[in-house]
Amino acid sequence: MADPGDVRLVQVTIPTGKRETVCRALDDEGVDYVLADETSGREYAAIAYVPLPTNAVEPVLETLREAGIDESTYTVVLDARTVVSRDFEALEERYAEEEDADRIAREELVAAARDLVPSLPNYVILTVVSAVIATAGLLLDSPAVVVGSMVIAPLIGPAMTASVGTVVVDNEMFGRGVKLQAMGVLLSIASAAVFAWFVRTVNLVPPFTDVTQIPQVRERLSPDFLSLAVAVGAGVAGSLSLTTGVSSALVGVMIAVALIPPAATVGIGIAWGRPMVSLGSGVLVMVNILSINLASLVVLRYSGYRPTRWFQLDEARGATIRRVGILAVAIVVLSAFLGGVTYDSYQAATTEERIQEATADVLAEQTEARLLSLDVERSNDVVFRNPETVVVTVGVENGDPPALADAIDAEIEAVIGREIGTEVRYVRVASA
Repeated sequence: MADPGDVRLVQVTIPTGKRETVCRALDDEGVDYVLADETSGREYAAIAYVPLPTNAVEPVLETLREAGIDESTYTVVLDARTVVSRDFEALEERYAEEEDADRIAREELVAAARDLVPSLPNYVILTVVSAVIATAGLLLDSPAVVVGSMVIAPLIGPAMTASVGTVVVDNEMFGRGVKLQAMGVLLSIASAAVFAWFVRTVNLVPPFTDVTQIPQVRERLSPDFLSLAVAVGAGVAGSLSLTTGVSSALVGVMIAVALIPPAATVGIGIAWGRPMVSLGSGVLVMVNILSINLASLVVLRYSGYRPTRWFQLDEARGATIRRVGILAVAIVVLSAFLGGVTYDSYQAATTEERIQEATADVLAEQTEARLLSLDVERSNDVVFRNPETVVVTVGVENGDPPALADAIDAEIEAVIGREIGTEVRYVRVASA
């Protein structure tokens, strides 16, 4: 008995004059089938019902094409709940040795990619709503609301459609996927900008709020190389969910994670008149969308999907190589920004560690005082955020606090190599 979800029932209409050729092809392929006479009076002689393991659908359809069953006839591929047959179990074992057991047929792949794209009105509405909710979540600093916005974002369809269109040489599908991706990103940014402007105008957030200090916004301003891992993982997961025929709902959320919050952050930067906010998050959007497309395209090509006609093989190979090259070059160029942020983060961590050590050295000479905490306040630049103020909290056990500000300030400035504001706060603590 075959497992549910691993079985397909292929129904093929056989044109008049092709019956014997098709039967011979199916016999040579070693699959069971049932023929039913077609009595509608049209140009078809019979209908063949062929139960197949999922990974056997594509090679059997290839055999039928060679026998003369082309796209002018009706071929329907259905999910079958189960098949009870010892012969079918033997067929499953044979194809399990030859093919990827979870891989769906090319025709199913194309249909699945098309089904992922909602109608244009629904796509527009869902994109706008998800961007508005994401903007609200960012301004509220609410991770739960931001996650909720990702659930309804319909961005997985266009990304997968563009990649599938490339590997099967369907230029119409590829073009539609690219256009919808561009529309989705631009629509998300515009919706977020309008909503954020409205929020700011009617004072739904405090009038002088610095959006760069909101944690949910801040983490989208300075993307580093780890952002690539998120986007590439989303692209790989999206294409694998498509090729295996499993649910893509959760993968769609993953892709939205990489696109919707950064796009909403771009809109917030526009509404607040902060071009550097829009720049940092805009680069993140571009890197993520390019990485998703690159990863999904490579996975689909590696999975062995090709166009139906043999003379399109070179065209498919050329289109894939060309588009992979364009995506890779664009990612490398934009990665210069990610590299700058990564280097800046490393430098910031190193500098803070040296400041901590220098401050600890000063306090080591004091028997009545100890370091409780140290905070480095940096500029609000998107990249290369320079230390501006160091706040040192010192615990004092007995007596008057020692005069440490000048000594600590001198040590910190020696570490940084320039003047910086140093604030020392004293807190009375109990004796150890």
